[in-house]
Amino acid sequence: MNKKTLFAAAAVVLTLAACKEKKASQDIIVSKPEAFKPEAPIRMKEQLNSRDVKWLGSLYTVVTHRTAQDSLPKVKDAMGQSYVDNSVLLTISRSDGSVFFSRTFTKSSFSSYLNDDYRRNGILEALVFDDVDDGQLEFAVSVSRPDSDDEFIPLEMKVDRNGGLTIRRDDQMDTSGDDDDDDDD
Repeated sequence: MNKKTLFAAAAVVLTLAACKEKKASQDIIVSKPEAFKPEAPIRMKEQLNSRDVKWLGSLYTVVTHRTAQDSLPKVKDAMGQSYVDNSVLLTISRSDGSVFFSRTFTKSSFSSYLNDDYRRNGILEALVFDDVDDGQLEFAVSVSRPDSDDEFIPLEMKVDRNGGLTIRRDDQMDTSGDDDDDDDD
């Protein structure tokens, strides 16, 4: 063979070797996820709401004060994260400042309206004034899963003119956004 032929043969071999398809590796490299480590118990923010309400021909002030309570049993989510349950102090005062009604509510205040799952895994999320209805002050109450914004049991609580309470599950939640505060029956 002469030098030109040898050089051409070497070029063909190198070209074929360069074009040869590399085998793809079957190895999948994924970093190992870190194991979930629960934080210290999570607490909802303290919430204080005050509202003046015309009721029974007079002006009343309705105050709700939600606070996380370390003394209540903790609730855990599916991942093992612990949450602090809440209490809500409801105070209804007359226009002269005298207290008509005052009571602290916890999840156990509503336990007969909850299923076993929410008794174990729910927290008292909210108790808020809703409306004056049929001569009673109406409140919306929710016991929720602490790790979910859309899983809760809605309750309706009413306070009558004698300070009596009625509570029921709210199967017809008001989602219209209409707020008619002119009722003062």
